[in-house]
Order: sequence, then C-alpha cells, then structure tokens
Amino acid sequence: MSKIHVEVAYALPEKQKIIALDVEEGCTVKEAVMKSNIDAFFPGLDLENAKVGIFGKAVRKPQEQVLKPGERVEIYRELTVDPKQARANRAAKTAK
Repeated sequence: MSKIHVEVAYALPEKQKIIALDVEEGCTVKEAVMKSNIDAFFPGLDLENAKVGIFGKAVRKPQEQVLKPGERVEIYRELTVDPKQARANRAAKTAK
C-alpha cells in the first residue's frame, strides 16, 4: 500500500504544534491522531476523546473517516466559556 502525507495539529493560546506524518493510504482520522503522539507535547491532552476536524470542519466519526493526501487534522480544545455567555460578558464590559 502506498503512503500519503498528512498533518496533525493542536494549539493552546501560548503553544502550538503541527506534526507531519506519512501514513498508509486508507488511514482514518483517528489513526493519524493516535500515530502523531502529539499528546507527548501537551500533557493532559486526551486523544481518545478529543473532538477533531479537517481544515476547520468537524469530523463526526473520526474512527471511520479516511484521510486524503495533504489534509490537516486539527484537535479541538474544550470551550472554557459558553460562546453566548462570552458575548454577554463582552457586551456588559463595553456598556460600563
């Protein structure tokens, strides 16, 4: 089987990392994330349960979706504040 080139990315506000991988054709999103070992750079990152996407579009079934050459898998962080609450907080701050 031939190899394809993909990337796996994760970022915190103060640190980010992109891992380039050559994986077997037919590799799933989940397999690429696990092979990247990106959690070695980010202690506490739970790769098993992390939400992921490809170029900003969420992937609902990473264990089933097959990667295409050149795609970048992004591992998403949990939201710290509900987006509606964040907007309300900003509005209240500017109203003062």
